[in-house]
Amino acid sequence: MKYFDYAATTPPHPDVIRTMAEIMETQFGNPSSIHGYGERAHQLLRRARSGCAAAIGVKPEEIVFTSGATESNNLAIKGAALRYQSRGRHIITTATEHASVYESFMQLQQWGWEVTLLPVNSDGVVNAQQVVDVIRPDTVLVSLMHVNNETGAIHPIAEIGKQLKRKHHGCFSMSMVFKALEK
Repeated sequence: MKYFDYAATTPPHPDVIRTMAEIMETQFGNPSSIHGYGERAHQLLRRARSGCAAAIGVKPEEIVFTSGATESNNLAIKGAALRYQSRGRHIITTATEHASVYESFMQLQQWGWEVTLLPVNSDGVVNAQQVVDVIRPDTVLVSLMHVNNETGAIHPIAEIGKQLKRKHHGCFSMSMVFKALEK
């Protein structure tokens, strides 16, 4: 069988598998424990966090490890919305987002946030001006995937980010997170 769904998940490199197996066999301590196994696991975790931070130019304490993309999306979206709810309760995304993003928005809607789901054109791309047009003073989050994992459609994230910055300084855009990663 040939596997062609690398957009959903990619098999790990053999070196990664070997390294993970070695760590799982020898460094199995709880990094929160104070015994030797825990301390060694804690040190390993600190090294991993520092390495990741250095690779993308952030502080180690800004790195949060999760179990995968769904958990990461939930944490980022709900965390940003809850953190900034005092500024407003309006959030924006597209109708074609990944299920983990879409479902996070739907749960926030059930919790009282107003959600704007933007349509995409026949190519699957959101119109940048349309995003800007629905921004309101109470908008706290705009979350758009850069490249659709199923269609390959590429949203004009850079243009949307520039316009959001000009129009509404209080709005948090997930594209800002990725802009920091480009440095």
